[in-house]
Amino acid sequence: MTVEKQLKYDLAYLKMAKEWAKLSYCKRRQVGALIVKGKMIISDGYNGTPTGFENICEDDENYTKWYVLHAEANAILKVASSTQSCKGATLYITMSPCKECSKLIHQSGIKRVVYAQAYKDNSGLKFLEKAGIELVYLNE
Repeated sequence: MTVEKQLKYDLAYLKMAKEWAKLSYCKRRQVGALIVKGKMIISDGYNGTPTGFENICEDDENYTKWYVLHAEANAILKVASSTQSCKGATLYITMSPCKECSKLIHQSGIKRVVYAQAYKDNSGLKFLEKAGIELVYLNE
């Protein structure tokens, strides 16, 4: 695929991830993620509480509850419970991954991460870079 065509797809999938983020019940920050393999969306996710928990992400002091799942973790876990594989896939995410999610991304076989906003702690990005995962920052 040409660089120009790849950029066109990257922007489109990132726009879809931004729409997906709007499904999150989290008030502090809404994050969306898509996993794409061979021009096909194989998974999606947004940050939120685990299945069966009330859709309230923040505690009384407005801190995010410790058990809230990040968007990329949700998307990777969906793939794990399907017949698909993340091996060689691209992750599109509205915010760069934290260090915990970066481990999941690497371990799942994702080879490329396209993100729209940088998270305050860049140790996740540094880890992914060290792991040889292609990182693309696209802020429209």
